[in-house]
Amino acid sequence: MDREAKERELAKLQDAVRELEIELGQVPVGQESQSGIWPPPRYYAPYHVLAGCVLGMLAACTSLLFNVVGSVLIGQYPLQLIRVYLTFPMAGQALHVEGGLLLALGCCLYLATGMVLGIPIHVILTRWFGVAPLAVRFAAATGLGLALWLINFYGILSWLQPLLFGGSWIVEQTPWWVAALTHLVFAWTIWLLQPLGVFIPYHQPVGGRA
Repeated sequence: MDREAKERELAKLQDAVRELEIELGQVPVGQESQSGIWPPPRYYAPYHVLAGCVLGMLAACTSLLFNVVGSVLIGQYPLQLIRVYLTFPMAGQALHVEGGLLLALGCCLYLATGMVLGIPIHVILTRWFGVAPLAVRFAAATGLGLALWLINFYGILSWLQPLLFGGSWIVEQTPWWVAALTHLVFAWTIWLLQPLGVFIPYHQPVGGRA
């Protein structure tokens, strides 16, 4: 068992001890933090939401770089993905944007979207697959990436963009395999960066000052 697995197992045992303390009435339910118990006795959701934002932004950078390299290799405009992405607010005219502030804004919006979408993937991977074997976590990340692609493209954008802007540029201009790989790279990056999002509670050293 490696160090990371041992730390997760220790955190799990600590959570079990604190839950038993609550059940025995030593700590009122809902007042764990006010009573000074650290680390939190249950899944520390606020931390993992924040971690999901950070990992989602990094994963968005990776998926964007993947698309830039792919576009250059096949002779497309490097930021073609951002052009297509900008058709949601700008409709078809976004496909003719050559550069400047609009593409920079599009990149920022892409990263912000990655921050939002990173939250559910990170939370699911840590909440239900935190101590699962490596292969199981990889399979879970793959499934989440594909599910995200299907929901985004065919569950939302396929009808929402035509409804709001009169065209379905994102779905039509993006080959299905490119869209699927983009979402997979996004999910796989979060999976690879999971060690950076592990909650490791701070413990005051013995004899140290607060």
